[in-house]
Amino acid sequence: MKLARGEVLVVASHNPGKLREIVELLAPFDLTIKGAAELGLPEPEETGATFAENAVLKAHAAAGACGFAALSDDSGLAVTALDGAPGIYSARWAGPEKDFAKAMAQVEKGLKEKGATDFSAKFVCALALSRPGTDAEIFQGEVTGNLVFPPRGSRGFGYDPIFVADGMQETFGEIDPAKKHAMSHRARAFAKLKQHLEIGG
Repeated sequence: MKLARGEVLVVASHNPGKLREIVELLAPFDLTIKGAAELGLPEPEETGATFAENAVLKAHAAAGACGFAALSDDSGLAVTALDGAPGIYSARWAGPEKDFAKAMAQVEKGLKEKGATDFSAKFVCALALSRPGTDAEIFQGEVTGNLVFPPRGSRGFGYDPIFVADGMQETFGEIDPAKKHAMSHRARAFAKLKQHLEIGG
């Protein structure tokens, strides 16, 4: 998909932490980034069965509602011992108040109830890029690691304070954001997006 420099690209997310990360990852492209909340766009019901399906649903809804190109992100934490949960329900585990301390406690409780000794997990990100009336292009990335409790660090957002990527000692909630942006699931999905994104003008 070709975008012109300065063109408006709507990020179809109402999550301020996610929006901040995406704005930073898109900075080299000199686009005019608008968040869905800024434009007053409603949050569509996420009825997809996969991260990719939900990303496409959100991209199409945003592009159709505002008339601009839209980029959506559906991402979450998949815990091996919980059969991939919370997965596509990662945000919903935090409830309407988006209380991720509660969501992380639910993950810990689930592992304890199963008597789990395997704390491996992965973060998954699916990006969907769409213009009004066009099929979305999908780009996916993931990063594997292990969970730690209690949560550590106040950087990042969501489940970052309990996730330690393979080969690292600090959680995503402890590391410098620039370091996370270089190797996270979202960064890996964006690397694929950037290979296909054409910027003209």
